[in-house]
Amino acid sequence: MAEEQRMLHTEAEYGIILSKNVMVSMRDGTRLATDIYRPARNGDPLLGPFPTILCRTPYDKSDARYEEIGDFFTPHGYVTVLQDLRGRYRSEGLGQYFHVANINDGLDGYDTVEWIAAQPWSNKRVGAVGSSFAALVQTRMAFHRPPHLTAIWPDVTPINSYHHQAREGGAMQMHMFWALYLHAQDAQEIQNDPEAQNAVWNDLRGIRELLVSMPFQPGQTALSAIPNLEKTLFDYYCRGEYDSFWEREYNDFERNFERHADIPGTYSSGWYDPYAVAVTGYFAAMAKQNSSPQRLVMGPWNHVGMRGDSSFTGDVDFGSDSVWGVSRYFEEQRRFFDAWLRDSEKEDGPLVSIFVMGGGTGCKTDEGKYHHGGRWRREWEWPLARTRSIQYHFHSQGLLSTDEPDEESSPLSFTYDPTNPVPTIGGSLCGIMELPEDDGDLDQMWSRFLSPVTRLRNIVIPGPAHQRESADVFGANSPYQLLADRPDVLVFQTSPLEEDLEVTGSAIVTLWISSSAPDTDFTAKLIDLAPSNDDYPDGYAMNLVDSVIRTRYRNSWEQEELMEPGAVYRVQIPLPPTSNLFQAGHRIRIDISSSNFPRLDLNPNTGEPMGRHTHTVPARNTVYMDKQRPSGVLLPTIPV
Repeated sequence: MAEEQRMLHTEAEYGIILSKNVMVSMRDGTRLATDIYRPARNGDPLLGPFPTILCRTPYDKSDARYEEIGDFFTPHGYVTVLQDLRGRYRSEGLGQYFHVANINDGLDGYDTVEWIAAQPWSNKRVGAVGSSFAALVQTRMAFHRPPHLTAIWPDVTPINSYHHQAREGGAMQMHMFWALYLHAQDAQEIQNDPEAQNAVWNDLRGIRELLVSMPFQPGQTALSAIPNLEKTLFDYYCRGEYDSFWEREYNDFERNFERHADIPGTYSSGWYDPYAVAVTGYFAAMAKQNSSPQRLVMGPWNHVGMRGDSSFTGDVDFGSDSVWGVSRYFEEQRRFFDAWLRDSEKEDGPLVSIFVMGGGTGCKTDEGKYHHGGRWRREWEWPLARTRSIQYHFHSQGLLSTDEPDEESSPLSFTYDPTNPVPTIGGSLCGIMELPEDDGDLDQMWSRFLSPVTRLRNIVIPGPAHQRESADVFGANSPYQLLADRPDVLVFQTSPLEEDLEVTGSAIVTLWISSSAPDTDFTAKLIDLAPSNDDYPDGYAMNLVDSVIRTRYRNSWEQEELMEPGAVYRVQIPLPPTSNLFQAGHRIRIDISSSNFPRLDLNPNTGEPMGRHTHTVPARNTVYMDKQRPSGVLLPTIPV
């Protein structure tokens, strides 16, 4: 165990004594590497007792993004405990790390909290923080109700691997394929195997080729050197039905919410985070079942964007008011934990904060971003009680309106070819990154001193973007065109709005469909279409939310049911939540297609077992919109 003194805040009440790699034993004897930041004066740790902030992570507790937790909280009178998860970095448990499918995370969290409470410096109140993976382990821990876990702040946490993390609507979210490489490059299993490490980096250099080489085969990728992670890949990719794997506690939190500790919680995310539906659902469930106060914060951010210091996400600027940044992020957390870990003043008033996007100039900023704007608003609940759901119908002329469809309105068809999918242009995903052959824009002199992780570059845009192809869009081909002009995209849009219309909540797209294939996908995307101006002659088509239904799962997630080619079926596509002000003069637009690649894996249209297809075929897909088979979208609107 190494011990060091850190003097970072000369004006702060306390200094820091850091004890590194304290090995804390779990109930099965496995020891987890733990860094402990203790308040100190004159170079000596103080006995306290103090409240504790705990963060457990698979991403290296010594990384700067975790060290800054201790560097912030400890000078304010908290002990900060940072811990590597079982099987990661300096913790024991080789071969026991399966990405999100870890069986020990909950009990390891319990044991760590109770170990903290037993220390002489502890006031026996523990609060947990962390984002993404470091958030979901908080929830797993809360299911086991450690007596001294007092409050939690899970940021951008998934709660159901099947529905909105590894898979979605029956398809695989391909950011999880890339995420496995993020966990492979520093896996304990290959730390002494340079050949295996190089294979991981070579795969990341060739991530584009890997993505188009599906279906994956065992031994095909560098993940084969880490058997646990390769197994997880094929669980994600091939387990299309919701089965015993997906229903386990560590994959489906929703089935276990009744076991969750009744403690104060703050749940935060962004409208472009892939886990927005999870976080809002988590908050709603806890607010309903728990007596302790629950808070929700939803901003215009992508994954972990809450800590960003810029006013833009993706290609869109939301104004300076949208920015939290690390400083506010930590100050808000300290205010929350002060209330529950040391009995400071509790927050009064509405406990839901949402950012309503929209209201901007629609022009290009000095940074070259589309100015969409927006504002924060406090609410008493989620979903909003004053929501008014309005049904909009599709019409064969491409119109989206509240008018009932005609008796004989003609269906619209398109051909979905898996070899030429609709490219992903923005959206709710963590990212899909590659290691550039030339290190991207990084100076060669510096690249050799940096971990390859720091040189990864996204091949997709996490967040909003103009729905137009370009040379920078993975999968786009010249001549680059608006997605609305592709023959495999059906576009339905309103006339220019006569007055502002706010949409806040989760929309539901209903389609009456048929296909020449026994199985195919239908995708739906909600778009705010701004009128043309000098900066954007085509207007600006800003994606808000999108999702998918794999038709074999149209009736059940547990049991697939292939289609009879040509038969007509009703399917629904629930969209993730959003909050957007469609300004007067803008149009509400829905795009319907059958692919969104590489955000989602491609349906081969063959009906073969999931992830084990032998070939692909084009599918002729049809959407019906007559009076007997009305397709459209149910929009959650809020009175302006």
